[in-house]
Amino acid sequence: MFIFVKILITALIIVIVTEIAKFNDRIGGLIAALPITTFIILFWLHYENNSVEKISNHASYTLLYVLPTLPMFLVFPYVINKFGFYWSIFFSVLITAFFIVLVHFFTKKYGYKIL
Repeated sequence: MFIFVKILITALIIVIVTEIAKFNDRIGGLIAALPITTFIILFWLHYENNSVEKISNHASYTLLYVLPTLPMFLVFPYVINKFGFYWSIFFSVLITAFFIVLVHFFTKKYGYKIL
């Protein structure tokens, strides 16, 4: 039952942000840029009595995965205007995958393996 409550709360937040984005692009983007999902996950991990180390590792890995996604936000608006939605998604996935691999090679020297 608890997992259904988690799903419902998390889905509700996503729906609310989507509806706000329909109403106002800027406010929707601002809310989407906030680490709402990360805070929800950190809350659930804490509530379920996970160790501080586990919660800390999640936050660290989240940062390492956010970094390679940032170039996608630069490319997506350009590609969608030139080639349409599906091509922009395709190129965004490719670019993100490339940068994830790149970040993996740089971070494994410091003990982080993101792949």
